[in-house]
Amino acid sequence: MQTYLFIAAALSYAVCAVLPSHQGRLISIATALAWLLQGATLWFDVVAPDTLRIGFAAMLSAALWVSVGVYWFENRNFDLDGLRRLVMPVAALAVILAWLFPGSLIPLEGKSVMFGWHIVIAILAWSTLTIAAFHAVLMALQESRLHKRSERRGLLGAALDQLPALLTMEKLLFRLIGFGFMLLTLTVLSGIVFSEQLFGQALRWDHKSVFTLMSWVLFGALLAGRHWRGWRGKTALSFTLAGFATLLLAYVGSRFVLEVVLHRGLV
Repeated sequence: MQTYLFIAAALSYAVCAVLPSHQGRLISIATALAWLLQGATLWFDVVAPDTLRIGFAAMLSAALWVSVGVYWFENRNFDLDGLRRLVMPVAALAVILAWLFPGSLIPLEGKSVMFGWHIVIAILAWSTLTIAAFHAVLMALQESRLHKRSERRGLLGAALDQLPALLTMEKLLFRLIGFGFMLLTLTVLSGIVFSEQLFGQALRWDHKSVFTLMSWVLFGALLAGRHWRGWRGKTALSFTLAGFATLLLAYVGSRFVLEVVLHRGLV
C-alpha cells in the first residue's frame, strides 16, 4: 500500500511538471492531488505507534511538501508557473528518495506527548527555511538574468522569466523567513525544555544544538537588519544561505552521512 502511494505521488508530480501552462485548472487539481498523496506518504512513513521515523530523505520530502503547498496557495495570487516547472520535478525526486531511504525510528514511549510536537515543529521550521533558501537562489538568478537579456532562454531561463517581479519575490521571501524564524524559535525553546528532562541540563552542546543556534542567530540578524536598516539584495541572500547551510549541517547533513555513508541509524 505504502509503495503504491510513493509511486503515485512521484508520478503525479511528474505529470504536474509537464502539463502545458494554459491548462490552469488541470494543473491546480493535479498539484492538489500530488500534494495530498505526498502528505499521505509522509504520514504513513514517519508516524507509527509510539514512534517516529525520521531521516534525511524524510526531511527533504517534508521540505518539498511544504514548498508545493506554498506554491499552490500563492499561485492563486501570483502567476508562478515558472516555479511549478522547477519545484515539481524536485518534489518527485524527494518522494523517491524518501522511499529508498526510510530513516530510523525514534521511540516515543515514556516521553511527553509534547516531545513528538517538538520534532514536528523542528521539521516544519527546517522545511520553511529550506523553501526560503531556494526562493533566495531563484531571486539571485532572476536578478542576474535581468542584466543578461541577450542569453538564450533555455528551460531555466523560460521558468525564471515567468516568475513574479523581484519586489514581489522579496516580499514572499521575508514572509517565509519570518514564519520559519518563529518556528525555529519554538524549536529552540522546546528543545531546551526536553534537553533538561532527558539529559539533566538546559542545553546539550552537541553539533545539532550549536548549528541550530547559529542558524537562529543568522536569521534573527537578517530580520533585524531588514527592519532597522532595510537589508535586501545580496545581503539578504548571503544571510539566508548562511542560515540555511548551518541548519542543514545541524540535521540533514549528519543524517545523510550516518544513513547512507555509514549505514547507521541514530537519533
